[in-house]
Amino acid sequence: MKLIDWINLVALGIALIIVWQFRQIVLLMFAAVVITIALNSLVRLFSRVYGWPRNRSVLVTAALVLLGTFIFLGLVLPLFVSQFQQLLLLTPKGFEQLGTWFEAFQTNPPDWFPEQDLRVIPALPDLLRQAASIGSTVFGNFLTFFSSSVAILLQLLLLLVLTLMMLGNPSAYRQLLLRLFPSNYRRRADEILTKCERSLMFWLGGVALSSIFVATISFVGLVLLGVPYAFAHAVLAGLFNFVPNLGPTLSAVFPVFVALLQSPGTALAVIVLYVLIQNVESYWFSPMVMQKQVSLLPAATLVSQIFFATFLGPVGLVLALPLAVVCKTWIEEAWIIDVLDRAGGDAIEVASEPVEFSPVLERSETALAPEDR
Repeated sequence: MKLIDWINLVALGIALIIVWQFRQIVLLMFAAVVITIALNSLVRLFSRVYGWPRNRSVLVTAALVLLGTFIFLGLVLPLFVSQFQQLLLLTPKGFEQLGTWFEAFQTNPPDWFPEQDLRVIPALPDLLRQAASIGSTVFGNFLTFFSSSVAILLQLLLLLVLTLMMLGNPSAYRQLLLRLFPSNYRRRADEILTKCERSLMFWLGGVALSSIFVATISFVGLVLLGVPYAFAHAVLAGLFNFVPNLGPTLSAVFPVFVALLQSPGTALAVIVLYVLIQNVESYWFSPMVMQKQVSLLPAATLVSQIFFATFLGPVGLVLALPLAVVCKTWIEEAWIIDVLDRAGGDAIEVASEPVEFSPVLERSETALAPEDR
């Protein structure tokens, strides 16, 4: 290696260390980019349909977002907070009720239950009491933390400021990012960024519709079952739907333990309801609305969640899927197509059949003009 190569390698290592030290800010910037992409699509829609200049389209988009925020804060949030506070009080009681039922089951087991399996039952009530104690402490501090944490408010404010800045002139930030690439690769990097943008838009639109579907069906089902605070449960189900695999399981915790205060049958019905909702959403609704979404293997999705949550914390878990979409696009385009495919190697075969990579997204005829990016 030449001296300049060693210098570049050391500079890259120093840059990676600096980025790692400020990884939370980098995650906020990435979240702002995702939100900017969503809002920028609305800006382009106004400009294309009504022929407005970009400045007017940005102002109208910002006004609509502020109006939606005020409606949410005035109508939806107060009802959700009031019901969620009750959930925080009722959920530990659900743990206690479950422990009481286990004790009754241990005292008077049904005739069909094998006697040799009774030795497993004694430890369950104690474990449930400990879980109820821990859950009460965690749930009791959950709302207080999120309502009084200055750090989170500052992060949300920073996210809002970054989004507005990028939305005002996205092409300038895009050109700044492209300057980090070698000059002979900037045109190709620009194409990959366009594909990343389209992939994020497909994912964001699909998961938003999917979350609305899950929240609506959850609300209707819980109302029919007579479970209290159905609105709060439905909102949580919609929000947790943004986190695949883990989200649907977490969203079922609150309604199940609240339903335990009514009867075991109601709790079982809630479990069946959530299983049906997730199966309908996973195997019918999501494939229908996400036909153009970048496909990720279930194992790859789970591994990405574990990876980003381990190294980047809770924010990394929330942003795991969009991060995985961007990483997949860059790996597929910059590494597989630009490096491996050009190496001229033989096709890889497994069970005498060649492995086919997912088709590459062709550049759309309606590609964005540089000034609109």
